[in-house]
Amino acid sequence: MRSKTNSTDSKTRSSVSIFIVVGLCCFFYILGAWQKSGFGKGDSIALEVTKLTDCGTSSSLKPSSTLNFETHHSEGATIEISESKAKVFKPCSAKYIDYTPCHDQKRAMTFPRENMNYRERHCPPEDEKLHCLIPAPKGYRNPFSWPKSRDYVPYANVPYKSLTIEKAVQNWVQFEGDVFKFPGGGTMFPQGADKYIDDLAKVIPISDGTARVALDTGCGVASWGAYLFKRNVLTMSFAPRDSHEAQVQFALERGVPAVINVIGTERLPYPSRAFDMSQCSRCLIPWTANDGLYMMEVDRVLRPGGYWILSGPPINWRQYYQSWQRSKEELEKEQDKIEEIAEILCWEKKYEKGDIAIWQKRINRESCPRSRHNLEPAPACESVNPDDAWSKKMERCITPLPKVNDPNEVAGGVLEKFPTRLNAVPPRVLSGSLPGVTAETYNADTSLWKKHVKAYKRINKYIGETRYRNIMDMNAGLGGFAAALSSDKAWVMNVVPNIVKENTLGVIYERGLIGIYHDWCEAFSTYPRTYDLIHANGVFSLYQDRCNVEDILLEMDRILRPEGAVIFRDDVDVLNKLKKMLGGIRWDSKMLDHEDGPLVPEKILVAVKKYWVTDGNRTIDS
Repeated sequence: MRSKTNSTDSKTRSSVSIFIVVGLCCFFYILGAWQKSGFGKGDSIALEVTKLTDCGTSSSLKPSSTLNFETHHSEGATIEISESKAKVFKPCSAKYIDYTPCHDQKRAMTFPRENMNYRERHCPPEDEKLHCLIPAPKGYRNPFSWPKSRDYVPYANVPYKSLTIEKAVQNWVQFEGDVFKFPGGGTMFPQGADKYIDDLAKVIPISDGTARVALDTGCGVASWGAYLFKRNVLTMSFAPRDSHEAQVQFALERGVPAVINVIGTERLPYPSRAFDMSQCSRCLIPWTANDGLYMMEVDRVLRPGGYWILSGPPINWRQYYQSWQRSKEELEKEQDKIEEIAEILCWEKKYEKGDIAIWQKRINRESCPRSRHNLEPAPACESVNPDDAWSKKMERCITPLPKVNDPNEVAGGVLEKFPTRLNAVPPRVLSGSLPGVTAETYNADTSLWKKHVKAYKRINKYIGETRYRNIMDMNAGLGGFAAALSSDKAWVMNVVPNIVKENTLGVIYERGLIGIYHDWCEAFSTYPRTYDLIHANGVFSLYQDRCNVEDILLEMDRILRPEGAVIFRDDVDVLNKLKKMLGGIRWDSKMLDHEDGPLVPEKILVAVKKYWVTDGNRTIDS
């Protein structure tokens, strides 16, 4: 009798214990959801309980058994879309396979040609936006893995042969069988980019990690940036969408960072003091126009001590004036004017031989010598923030540098050589120019993103491998995600939205990474199908009251390659709404818990874009 009583008491206590544990789980889950931290920190008490209990509402953080991250590169039967509560978006017409909303050729022609205004960003108004899915061309296949992709691109992906004819003698690109071959040549380096870079390295410290981030203005198919990768230099390349069809698209298919852009009337979408070197290799930018306005913009984005490389007109005009079909007098006058502007900007000429001239920006304004030619100085810019560069008009003025106490001091601070530079505390943080960001919080952020990326690799084993070469971080913060991924197998386009409270893009460049400003209420300046992996941390919480969520998702779909992957990190309520929409754009998805457990309200949503293409009349998938 006593044993039965004890058994009953034991069962009662066990039931009470289970009830208490379940009650605690529910209580702390509700508490965590109420807090909605959105930054992955969670409530400290909830986190401790999470470690002791295992009561979640979504899948635990482990490799997904329902998502396929592999590539297939194949064609198949007509797509059948199942009935779903989610809004289903139809494919756009086949004529839109290379649609670039803010660089549409027809719309561009309605804007003034003066100062290249018509080649700048001109986004469609709300009633002209496409609310459909941009198709891939028939025969589309995923690009070759790096480094093969540097030299070969499938013809079906970019079916345009015009450059093979226009640039045949300049060694840009050749058509062989069903692929394009890129020999590594350029207009001003017919012997190849490697030989050209070797010549630059005689003056510029490229090999030791000093010159880490570069800017290529008017990049063509970006062979300079492509060949700088093996020198551990990361290059931001840009060119307009113009008569040289698909040059930026070729660059991205090759696995090289590039955007559609032009030096026109607005500031370049980069912070001040960003690049260690910048080049124009017959980029056809009129450097002397508007009293040196464009050189002054290069000066704004060039770091103190950085280098400007000019190869092409008017350099070596004595040899080329006839082939350029210009007079000696005109070209000599143009070069003299460039020399004058460089002197006004306090650039020191370091080298001129053959087709190449190189200037170096001095490390501070105090070390600038008196003008030898009694030139009238340009005014200093009155703009309070030289990093404010999104949709801002350029000014004919010289961007001030941070003050120094010694003529030998580098304005803005000295950078470590790469790769030490990647995780060292950047000068912008040490100087206190970012409110709320200290050395301690910066280091904590770096550690946090190492943890996050480690978790992502458990979810998707291809992250960090050559499967994902072109990666975008839509809300990059301090660049921790890109820093944790840093390798020669991939690069990250770090996007800093123009609406964030703290402008962190300068810090990202000081880490030796690249990035750009952007407003996600508008289309990004790239071609369709140019990114393998997109990371969206807090993006939809940031924009939820600013523009249509559908527009952002459709833009992500436009720039994501077939079978590409997306990682969303956001509040659980935001992600639940997104997950319901993803089926309507032909993405498979799965929700996962935060690394710290199911009680943290921030979750992870992973998705894969299905493979489908168009043959002009229908859509087909694999």
